Amino acid sequence: MPHLPEQDLIFLQRLNGHPVLRARFESLLGVVEDAGGDLEKADAAERRVIEEVRQMGNEVLTAWAQNGIARSAARGGQASAGRSGGKKLYWHTTFGDITVEEPLWRVGTRSERRFSERAGVACRGTSLALQRVLADFGADVPFGQVPDKLREHYGIAMPVSTAQRITEHHAQAIYEQETAREEVTGAKNSRTFIGEIDGSMVPVGEVSPDAQDKRQGKTLLWKEVRLCLVHPVGSATPSFGGHFAGGAEESGRQWARCAAKAGLGPGSHLHAVGDGAAWITSQLDLRFGTQGAFLVDFFHLCEYLGEASKVCAASDPKAWMEKQKSRLHANQVDAVLEALAPWVEADHDDHPVTACDRHIRNRLSQLDYLGAIQRGLPIGSGEIESAHRYVIQERLKLPGAWWAPRNVEAMLALRINRANREWADYWKGLEKQAA
Repeated sequence: MPHLPEQDLIFLQRLNGHPVLRARFESLLGVVEDAGGDLEKADAAERRVIEEVRQMGNEVLTAWAQNGIARSAARGGQASAGRSGGKKLYWHTTFGDITVEEPLWRVGTRSERRFSERAGVACRGTSLALQRVLADFGADVPFGQVPDKLREHYGIAMPVSTAQRITEHHAQAIYEQETAREEVTGAKNSRTFIGEIDGSMVPVGEVSPDAQDKRQGKTLLWKEVRLCLVHPVGSATPSFGGHFAGGAEESGRQWARCAAKAGLGPGSHLHAVGDGAAWITSQLDLRFGTQGAFLVDFFHLCEYLGEASKVCAASDPKAWMEKQKSRLHANQVDAVLEALAPWVEADHDDHPVTACDRHIRNRLSQLDYLGAIQRGLPIGSGEIESAHRYVIQERLKLPGAWWAPRNVEAMLALRINRANREWADYWKGLEKQAA
C-alpha cells in the first residue's frame, strides 16, 4: 500500500470518527463508479445524487448538533451548574427535521438549554434557509400549494399553516423595514424619467369587532391598492412603490420614494402618464413641482371618444375615431372639440359626447401628445396596468381568496420587494443578524 501523505491520514482518521458520514460518502462514490451498472442515464444519476445529498445533509446537521451538545455538556461540567435531565430538541430545515436529545442545566432556580441558546435554535422552530424557501413559494402561489411545491423540490413536508405564518411574518418585516427606510434623493442629473401610478382592486375581508364568530361575522369588500413606478428613459427595470391605506398623500409619498430609488434627482425631468384623475395630478405637482409634466393616457381618452363616436358618426364610428386620433397626435385638440360640439348636450352630464367634451376641456394642458411622440416618450400608461397584473393581481387577486386588511399592506410590500430586486438583500441582512 503506497505511503499516504500526512494530511490524507488525518482526513481518514477524522472520517472514521464519523461512520454515518463515511457510509454516505461511500454511497456517493458508488454513484461515481456505478459498479452495478444501473446508472447509465444522466437523469437517474442526478436523482440518486439528490437523494444522497439530502440524506447526508440531514445526517451532517444531526451530527453537528450532537457534537455541539457534547461540547456544551463538557463546559457545563466545569461550570457551577447541575444537570437536570434532558429534553428532545427538533427543528425544521431544508434537509428535513433534525432531532437530538438536549440536556437541561440547573443554575440556581433557573433552567438552561445551553446548546439551543448558543446555536440559535428553537424547538419546533424553522431554519432561516427553510423560512426563505417557504416565503419564496408563499410570495408567488396560494399558501395551499406551498406544501406540494416543498415536497416536489425538497422532499420534505410542512403544513399550510406554517407556510402562511412564515410568509406573512417576513412580509410584515419587509413592510416595516421599507417604511422605516429613508430614501436619499438621486444625484443631480438631466435625465428624463417615466412615471406612472394607478389603482387596482383587491378582495378584502373585514371582521366586525362585535362578532362572536370571526369566521361568520365577516364583510367581504373590494378595496383599492395603488401601485407606482419610475424608471429612466430607455431602462426596462422600473422601481416600484405602493400602498393599501393612507389615501392620496401616501400615494404621492410612495411615488416620490420610488423616484428616488430610480435615481431621479435635481435637474431631472419626470414624464408622468395616467388617467387624469385629480389626485394623481395634485400629487405630481406637490411631490415633483416643475420637474414633473403630466400627460393624459391616450388610450383612456380614446375610451371617451369611442363612446362619443357612436353619436357623432353613427354610420361610420371607426373612421370618425381614426380621424380624431390623428388630430390628437398632431395636438389639434381644438379640431376634436369642434367635431364634438354639435352633439354636446349641456344639460345632460352623463351624455357620452358631453362627458368626452368635458373630459378634454378639463385637461387641455395635459394633452401634448405631439411633444411626447417627438421625444420618444410614451403616451399611454400600459406599463403600470401591466405591472398591476404581475406585481399585485397574480398573488393578491385570486379566485375565492380574501385578505385580512392587516395582511394586504404586508403582502403588497413583499411583492414590491421582489419586483424591485431587493429580495436577496433582505435575506442577507437576516443572515448577518443571525451570524
